Amino acid sequence: MQTLRWQKSTYSPDASNCVYVATSPTGTIHLRESDNPDIILTTRATGLQALLCGVKDNPGLLGG
Repeated sequence: MQTLRWQKSTYSPDASNCVYVATSPTGTIHLRESDNPDIILTTRATGLQALLCGVKDNPGLLGG
C-alpha cells in the first residue's frame, strides 16, 4: 500500500474542519476531512473540477 502525502487546503481554518488532499502516481485524487480522517473520498481531476464548479456556482449546497 502506498503512503499518501496529505496537504491541508489553504482555505481550511487552523484548528478544525480542515480538508486534506493527496494525489497518487496514477492521478487519483484523495480527499479527507480532519474530523473523520479514516473516511477518504477518491476521484479524478475531472470529477473534482465538476464538484468545485458546482459548489462555486451554488454556494448554498454546502449550507453557506
